Formats: sequence, structure tokens, C-alpha cells
Amino acid sequence: MAMALATAELISRGLKHSCGLPVECVIADGCIGGFAEAAACAEKFAREGVGVSLTVTPCWCYGSETMDMTPLTPKAIWGFNGTDRPGAVYLAATLAGHSQKGLPCFGIYGRDVQDLGDTTIPHDVREKILRFARAGIAVATMKGNAYLAMGGVSMGIAGSIVDQDFFQSYLGMRVETIDMTEFVGRMNKGIFDHEEYERGLAWVKVNCKEGKDYNANPRSRKQKDEDWESSVKMALIARDLMIGNPKLAEMGYHEQARGRNAIASGFQGQRQWTDHFPNGDFLEAILCSSFDWNGIRQPFVVATENDAMNGASMLIGHLLTGTAQMFSDVRTYWSAHAVKRVTGRELTGPGAHGFLHLINSGPSALDWTGEQEIGGLPACKPYWEITSAEAGKCLDETLWCASDLGYFPAGGWSSDFTTAGGMPCTMFRINLVKGLGPVMQLAEGTTISLPHEVHDALDQRTSPTWPTTWFVPRTTGQGAFRDVYTVMAHWGANHGAISYGHIGADLVTLASMLRIPVDMHNIPEESVYRPTTWHRFGGLEPQSADYRACAAFGPLY
Repeated sequence: MAMALATAELISRGLKHSCGLPVECVIADGCIGGFAEAAACAEKFAREGVGVSLTVTPCWCYGSETMDMTPLTPKAIWGFNGTDRPGAVYLAATLAGHSQKGLPCFGIYGRDVQDLGDTTIPHDVREKILRFARAGIAVATMKGNAYLAMGGVSMGIAGSIVDQDFFQSYLGMRVETIDMTEFVGRMNKGIFDHEEYERGLAWVKVNCKEGKDYNANPRSRKQKDEDWESSVKMALIARDLMIGNPKLAEMGYHEQARGRNAIASGFQGQRQWTDHFPNGDFLEAILCSSFDWNGIRQPFVVATENDAMNGASMLIGHLLTGTAQMFSDVRTYWSAHAVKRVTGRELTGPGAHGFLHLINSGPSALDWTGEQEIGGLPACKPYWEITSAEAGKCLDETLWCASDLGYFPAGGWSSDFTTAGGMPCTMFRINLVKGLGPVMQLAEGTTISLPHEVHDALDQRTSPTWPTTWFVPRTTGQGAFRDVYTVMAHWGANHGAISYGHIGADLVTLASMLRIPVDMHNIPEESVYRPTTWHRFGGLEPQSADYRACAAFGPLY
């Protein structure tokens, strides 16, 4: 029980939900020595809504009689490493029981022997407990919620062919769909909060600075002002479609007020919408950011072009970190040779051996300007740590350019900024493969800053009205991470989700909970943490073992 109390304190103090609330821990009423106590614990956990289960013990007990057998709950066991009592023996025996019964479980075994009665949690044990709990909470949070597809397939992008079976079987989510005429109807009928609309539009006029219009035949000032009005309305409507709005019920729109219980969404936009209406760049960027006219708040997850696979990836990143996620094209690999040929400059530093250009018209959250700080360095922070001054700096560093009318004939506003260099981040994505199912890939690395003349020369070769992030993945000299070019060549789609910080180890752990194999990563072997039974599937070939274990156990739901 002392171990349980210490572990609960560690988790509640060390972890927060993505909404900012602390993680609550529920402990069994007493120690569990047999199935009667185990059943009572299971009943209490069900009553309290427990979504993640952790067993702790310093001693032996009857493993298959006491183990957690709820199949959909991520589970782990910490067996105390001490010679006085065989907690480690219980750990090994019960993990074997989990393997035999097909209920994957994470094992936590401290490296160093402790004395009986020592209630401290060693560093290596702390790390595994928190990694397991962080990933497990993300898994539990997704269950029972929805991905809202606003529109259909964008420009033949396969990721926006929303695979409902993937969301149901692997994430425990449902897919809600609406036709984009819902936006037209709500805009025409005024089905949005009019007071908030006026407040939001006034905020935009003060805080959203217009940038250069690169169009040869620009839209008129009147049209641009109307584009701002439409963009604010679209942002309000997209949010209301996701989570509802009680104000709509006061207006008599009771069904619309309920929303779709969506914790992630995607906006089709191109081309059927953008040929006739302002694009969704503003709604995507501002909703994905950690602040708007209502102040600092939890960011939403909205995928450009309704790329649901990138949307699901962004959702996972947000649930693990609480931070705003970036959606981006993995657009271009720039070699040192190509940079010198185009600019005449030979780069030094982290970009000397090549880098990736991440750029997209859609939801690069304004947090990704890098104007927030951790320890004096540029960062993206959980919204509850962001100051109003930092939010203001992010807005100041963002220009809103009249959208490229070649891409968006009906206008709109695209955000334009350059991400600060020196930010640790992780690029990742779940891809669907026929005959295999979902697979995750990830690359930890850092953002870099380029000399102004180099940045301008490279940025002007594509769409200068869009936000740019220069990214260097950490290479290992082997496999998909032989060099930066190889990372680009192995990437599985045109899009990637980018999260602040090196969260690759957490992503690997979470993917194993969902039974999604990871096909490429640059995480040190000692940081890879999966259910113990994964070792039985491949011995010295951990990546092959991941595929075999995921296939054997099948999707979590």
C-alpha cells in the first residue's frame, strides 16, 4: 500500500491531462491477495471511470488470481526489486500470465536492489511509470470520442479518405461526417454567436497584421474585408460543429448546439470549397493555436485537407504533451549542394548536411513561431503555462497574407511566419497500408534558422505566403536515418504531424498499446518501452517483433 500511495503521488504530481487538469489516481481499498479482492478492485475502478491500470507489489501473490483482466485497459506491473520479499517473482509470474492469456502488460523492474520498507521510487522506475501512464491516459482519452470529417476527400489525398474502421478498431473512436454545405447554411442563416463574432472580428483587426499580397491581380479591399468576416465565421462554426455551443440553443438551434463530441477534425477545403469560398487557413491556424479572441485556451486539433491520418497523429501528440500541434507538408529535402547552387552559400552548423522544408497553408499553429520560452529558449508550451505576453509575441510574428489565388480562387488569408531555430521536435505520422493496416513512423530532430538571404531564396521558390519550418532530423548513419535525405525518402506520405519536444519514446509506447507497429524511428534502444510479451515475438529483432506482436494481438478494440 505504501508503494501504491507513493506511485499515485508521483503520477498526480507529474502528469496533467491535455486539458490541464491533474491526473487523478484511484487506489484499491485494501491489498489484493486473491480474486475476491481483485474483483472488488475491478468494480471500484469501473465505478470511478479508471482508464489505466498499474499494479505494484513488493511481495509474492497468486498472479493469475489477482491480475487485471479488463482487456481494453492499458496495464502495467511494478514488481519491487528487493531480496527480502519476491516482488520481482510476482512480476515475472504475472507477466507470464498476461502473455498466456493474451493481455499485453508492461513490466517495470528497477535496476538496483532496494531495502524492504524503502518507499522511494528509483529514477529508472519513475521514468517507466510516467511513460506508461502518459501514453495510457492518451489512449483512454480518445476512447468514446469522435473525429469530425468536415467535407470529404481533398484533391485525391488518400489520408482524407477517412477510414472509419481504423478509428473504431484502433482508437476506440467513431467518425462523424458533415457536408461542407453545413458551413454555407450556418453562415447564411446566422447560426453562430453574433456577439462573439463581432468580438472576434474586432480582435482580428487589432491583432492579425496583413502581409504582402503576391497576386498579380489582387482582390479588392472590399473583398478582402469580406474574406476576414467569412474567415471568423468559419472558425466559429468549425468549433461549434466539434464541441457544440449552448448559445445556439438560446437562439433556438437546439440540435446544432450539441456539436459532435469531436476531439479532432479535418476541413476538406480544396477544391470544392475554395473554388467558391474563402479558404480554411484562418480557421485551421487559429483553432489549432493555444489562443484566440477568448484568450489563452486549450488548442483544438483540425487537419488541413481533412487528412484524417495526420489528424489522428496530431491528436495523439496533443494528448501526450498538451501543446499545439503543427500540420505540415513534408515538402522538400535541401542538400548542401543544392543550397550552394541556388544561393551561393555554404552552410555550417546543424543544417550543413541538409534539412527538410516543412510548409503548408493550413494549421501551423501560431505557437510554432517559437515566441514562447522555456529556460530562455524558443518553445511551444502547454496552454496553461503560456503567458499573455507570449501569445502577443506569437501574433506579432505572424503575418496574414492574401491567399494565392492560383491555389484559392475565392480568396482567404494564409498565415506566414518562420519557426525559430533550436526547438527540439518530433515529426510523426500514422500511415495505412493495404494488407498491413496502420503503421507509425517518427523522426526526432530540431528546427534550425537559416541566414536571411538563404531563407528568402529558398522560401520564394515555393509559396511565400505560408508558414515555414526548417527541420533537421537526428541521423544515426543507418537504415532510414542514414542521412537527412534518407529520412525524406522513407517518409510515408505528403504530410506530417510535428510536436514540440522529443516525444518519440512516448509515441512508441502508445503505438504498442494500440497495436500499431512503428516502421521507422530514431529512438535509442534503451528508451524503447513496449509490453513485456513483445520480447517473445522476435528476440534480438525488436522492429520485427513489433510487427509480429501487433499482428498477433490485433487492434485494441
